[in-house]
Amino acid sequence: MAAEEEPVMHPVLKAVLEFGPLAVFFIVNGRYGIFAATGSFMVLSTAALAIGWIITRKIAMMPLVTAIFVLVFGGLTLWLNDATFIKVKPTLVYCLFAVILTGGYLFKRYFLQNLFGAALRLDEAGWRSMTLRWSGFFIVLAVLNEYVWRNYSTDMWVNLKVFGFAPLTIVFALLQSGLIKRHMIEDQEPAGPSS
Repeated sequence: MAAEEEPVMHPVLKAVLEFGPLAVFFIVNGRYGIFAATGSFMVLSTAALAIGWIITRKIAMMPLVTAIFVLVFGGLTLWLNDATFIKVKPTLVYCLFAVILTGGYLFKRYFLQNLFGAALRLDEAGWRSMTLRWSGFFIVLAVLNEYVWRNYSTDMWVNLKVFGFAPLTIVFALLQSGLIKRHMIEDQEPAGPSS
């Protein structure tokens, strides 16, 4: 009996589930303000996780952690009528990711390898460098988030959240291609019979 294939989500649907709640957050904030946007973000983030679970029967760790933070800090924002909580959420998520990656680095447990190991085959030095780079990147994002929400308007912060963090992350990921090429483990050709 053949092993069952794991369900795979269509890439377009995956992108909609990842970025859809954020896009709605932006639109609702522009029309109805931060509190309505926060409520819609909470509902849609939960719905996106549920849809992902229904299709694939698994939930990736980063979206799960992010959704938990959205629910906790979004709930505090709405309950206390204070937008500070939803604005601090990205800082805390980025700091948590940086701490987890740094902790893994210190104990030679490269969590990025667990996350991307099926797609990337890097040597240990590659995973070590990649871990440090991503940890540093998350710290930069946390500092940037803190700076913007404390010094600019809520609308400016929402623009950064929607149009800044995702593109910065994509550009940073693309900039890792040199490191990936240097540390990629090549598949060995099986040795043929000797003549």
